[in-house]
Amino acid sequence: MGRSPYCDSSGLKKGPWTPEEDHKLLAYIHQHGHGSWRALPSKAGLERCGKSCRLRWTNYLRPDIKRGKFSLQEEQAIEQLHALLGNRWSAIATHLPKRTDNEIKNYWNTHLKKKLIKMGIDPITHKPMKNNNEEMKVKSNMNNSTLSHMAQWETARLEAEERLARQHKIQPIPSSSSGRVESPTTSSTATENCQHLAGESGVADDLPSSGSGSAESKNYGWPDTILDEFLRF
Repeated sequence: MGRSPYCDSSGLKKGPWTPEEDHKLLAYIHQHGHGSWRALPSKAGLERCGKSCRLRWTNYLRPDIKRGKFSLQEEQAIEQLHALLGNRWSAIATHLPKRTDNEIKNYWNTHLKKKLIKMGIDPITHKPMKNNNEEMKVKSNMNNSTLSHMAQWETARLEAEERLARQHKIQPIPSSSSGRVESPTTSSTATENCQHLAGESGVADDLPSSGSGSAESKNYGWPDTILDEFLRF
């Protein structure tokens, strides 16, 4: 046969402890010590199981129990120990003097777990939670930033094109048949040089003056090659 149940619930009282029961348990332990928790209830005159007496003494009636609000150092210690030990409350309680494992467990479930969740930390793995909504929000912000930069570049490009178009309308650039840009001053200077050289050769009267037609339409007996040479200047 196996071992009998630690606490036989037949005929035993359950639920909250009364002040009279607390007084009986304290008086017996102060006089005799707790000894065997299984035999203690009958000796102390309590209709409770041994486990209930042990938990009542350990978690509530011990004189060295520390009560009150948990300090910041205690909260940090619980979080760090929970990350290493998990829900082993008895092992965690050994590192917090005068705090009971039951009180630490209750404080974890009612305060610290919710605190970590609000901070975006998984209370089981103690790592940042992978929230799909948060990931979508981050991606949306990144996409909006990229689109904003693209819109700025496109606006700048259109403004530059418009500015260049206005400049071309205000200052048109003429082009020659050879693709080389020549100003009216340059053409006039070339014609004057041609006339000067022809005058020195004694044929100034045969050359056309500026504005009297092209050299090709009035050649006046000059070979094309010589005329081209004069026009180069």
